[in-house]
Amino acid sequence: MKKILIPAFAALALLATSCTKTSKGAYKHVVILGVDGAGAWFSETTSPNTFAISSEGTSAYDVVTSFPTISGQCWGSMLHGVLPEDHKLTNEIASTVPYDTESPYPSIFRVVREADPDAPLASFSHWGPINIGIIENNLGVVEGTGSDPVVRDQILSYLEGNDPTLLFIQFDSVDGAGHANGYGTPNHLAQITTVDGMIGEIYDAYRRKGILDDTLFIITADHGGTPDGSHGGDTPAERIVFLGIHGRTIAPGGTISGAEIRDIPAIAAYALGLEAPQTWTGTIPAGIFPEIR
Repeated sequence: MKKILIPAFAALALLATSCTKTSKGAYKHVVILGVDGAGAWFSETTSPNTFAISSEGTSAYDVVTSFPTISGQCWGSMLHGVLPEDHKLTNEIASTVPYDTESPYPSIFRVVREADPDAPLASFSHWGPINIGIIENNLGVVEGTGSDPVVRDQILSYLEGNDPTLLFIQFDSVDGAGHANGYGTPNHLAQITTVDGMIGEIYDAYRRKGILDDTLFIITADHGGTPDGSHGGDTPAERIVFLGIHGRTIAPGGTISGAEIRDIPAIAAYALGLEAPQTWTGTIPAGIFPEIR
């Protein structure tokens, strides 16, 4: 029998490839933490917790959010995996009309619930319309609302006795500071630092619970804004946001390529081992999971 000789370096590469474990289904928990109005300004202010979490995983400061850059449209894309022309959400609609539970564009919450009727699901949001009209109302999602410190306290209390499969968090005070003072101004950046402290507390709660290795932690923003305190347009300051992802299967110091905000549900579903609906137009960008290039 003829022997096939493989050079040593090729053999090592083959061995490494054969031993690589997929990230699909590698996680029992996903946290999606969104900071309203933070854009990509985490890099321009003191945000040690966000920086530490993302530097231990992978990140990008050039992620494209939906247009128009308004909360209803952007949070809708972040949770439903499609552009606004598909999910049809606006601030007014999300504030008054429950999301269609039979929509062909389900939220990541509905995808998880249909896969596991017993999965613990939770959404804590300063901005009420997320729980009113963006997340479907028939899924048994534990909900909370209030100011950012109240939301933080609700989350920490909830985590004392629960290990949610999916936890969504929305902090809103950064957007308020942007509207009041201008986005990118000292007061706006200072509020990012304040919220960064809350992010650290939540991350530490997962660490204390001993479930951090089983958790994919996603930090992002829905949109940015302009120095005059507005948003809704298509300028880079409004359209470009930060995305940081931490998990045990993700190599530290990576860079995410070509990401959009509508990709987040696909990322979360993959981590939990679920198939993304064919109607979602978001995909999994390169630079997150080693097996997806």
